[in-house]
Amino acid sequence: MISTRRSVPALLTLAALLAACTTTPQQQPQPQPKPPVQLPPPVGPVTVPPTTPPAPPAQPPAPLFTPVSFEVLPGWQQDDLRQAWPAFQASCRALAAKADWKSVCAASKTVDAADGSAIRRYFETNFVPNLVRAADGADSGLITGYYEPFLRGARKRGGANQTPLYKVPDDLITVDLASVYPALKGMRLRGRLSGKTVVPYNSRAEIERARLPGKELVWVDDPVEAFFLEVQGSGRVQLDDGETVRIAYADQNGHPYKAIGRWLVEQGELTSGEATAQGIKAWIAAHPERRQELFNVNPSYIFFREERLPDPGVGPKGALGVPLTPTRSVAVDPSFLPLGAPIFLATTEPASTAPLQRLVMGQDTGGAIRGAVRADFFFGFGGQAPDNAGRMKQRGQLWVLLPRAAVAAR
Repeated sequence: MISTRRSVPALLTLAALLAACTTTPQQQPQPQPKPPVQLPPPVGPVTVPPTTPPAPPAQPPAPLFTPVSFEVLPGWQQDDLRQAWPAFQASCRALAAKADWKSVCAASKTVDAADGSAIRRYFETNFVPNLVRAADGADSGLITGYYEPFLRGARKRGGANQTPLYKVPDDLITVDLASVYPALKGMRLRGRLSGKTVVPYNSRAEIERARLPGKELVWVDDPVEAFFLEVQGSGRVQLDDGETVRIAYADQNGHPYKAIGRWLVEQGELTSGEATAQGIKAWIAAHPERRQELFNVNPSYIFFREERLPDPGVGPKGALGVPLTPTRSVAVDPSFLPLGAPIFLATTEPASTAPLQRLVMGQDTGGAIRGAVRADFFFGFGGQAPDNAGRMKQRGQLWVLLPRAAVAAR
């Protein structure tokens, strides 16, 4: 049997050997902090970029129509509505087939046209006035005027009659965009064919250079009045045989209308107050060599058709297709206001502060009439009509009268 005991010297020797074999753990060196990074001194002043504040949220556009009561219409009670009634009846001839207008136009047939109080009750019972606002909330805008010009001319060129008024040219193409894009209702594209491509039709300057031989409707004796006839849209021409015919709008070359009066102001030739029809004509008389240059500023060109004039007291037809009533018809932008609707107008007389407040009908349109709070007041034919229209550049408000049933259905 082997003994397990060891001698004391042997144990001490073993302990010493074990101690010699044991390694004492070394202490890990602590990381030293890095010296700070030294930046080079700035060459110039340090600019801290400004902080751009966040853009405020976009404001929604103002409502186009705000319903109000008839009591707030300035001058409503004072207006002789009997004078507006024939114009309204003309509108109904064009609107009666529309769903919103059928019942109110039918009801108008029972109203006594000679009873102003009955007419007022009819409108107050069947309509709601709506204050018209622009998208930015503005409830006032520009009110201008137009008229039916009178010119002298002949069917053949000769003597003083050297300025042609043209019929619609055969190569003018009109495309109704609503037939392709229903959202573009009322918009048309005009041009001409070049090979198989539709290109813009000739501008005024190009038409004046190339002419349109064979398309002369009549020749007139005044190129300035011929230009203003285009601006007005229609007029009357007394022919050399004594007959007077109406020259009515037929079509347009597709180029946008540009106001020559505004161009004269931008060029420093006239002040804003001088840029009336009278002021423009005076400028042309003083600068005859620049007449065509001025006219060419407006690339739009109007083509006409001839109409008989059985009743000189009846106005020309507007865009609604009914005769215009002097001082009771206006041109509006149909993309904002329903064509044919009654509109209460509050403005001032031409170049005056005297109130002009009355019920009118939106029965026409115009190339320069753009925007919600915008109207062109029809002054009629003869007398003071040309002067009044030429000086009419006032601020005004519009209230469109909409059938009560149609408003309630919205």
